[in-house]
Amino acid sequence: MIIWINGAFGSGKTTVAHELHRRIPDSHVYDPENVGYFIWKNAPKSFNQGDFQDFPQWRSMNYDMLKMISDRFDGPIIVPMTLVNPQYFGEIVGRLRADGADVRHFALLASRETLLKRLRKRGDRSDSWPARQIDRCAASLSGELFGHHIHTDHRTVEEVAERIASEAGIRLAPDSRGWLRKRIDRMIVTIKHIRI
Repeated sequence: MIIWINGAFGSGKTTVAHELHRRIPDSHVYDPENVGYFIWKNAPKSFNQGDFQDFPQWRSMNYDMLKMISDRFDGPIIVPMTLVNPQYFGEIVGRLRADGADVRHFALLASRETLLKRLRKRGDRSDSWPARQIDRCAASLSGELFGHHIHTDHRTVEEVAERIASEAGIRLAPDSRGWLRKRIDRMIVTIKHIRI
């Protein structure tokens, strides 16, 4: 099973993905952004403009990787990635489903104010690239294609993870961490995903 966690930047995709990973034995987190950074690192610098999702290679490489992993790996594959272009969604998620992969898609939604607050908390300014994408993402993700909407404004990370697991039919392992350990774990995830 592939659990695709979609949402605007700041919606909590990565944090929720790693919360699920901690509580689902034998799960794996796959990050499609790494393919984008691979393309940017290995292509001429002039290619590093705009959105790497616009490269057909980004879409085909992520499809190929997810297909290969889902064919060979028995545990759930958790994919935190903003994917709001319907054509691109079809080229990856639609194609995986057509090829028999069990892809469960969840779109995390939040108000513009909540998203901006979360982005500021992680160090993004209000004019940063992720902040400028909020309206585009919100407009697209509210559509029927990106169903299974979960509003996160007033939900904790644990509540969002539990809802995703419940809707995917997965039982989560108990979480015995205290509030400090949870906070440290989330800070580590945030720091690991800072792109310089």
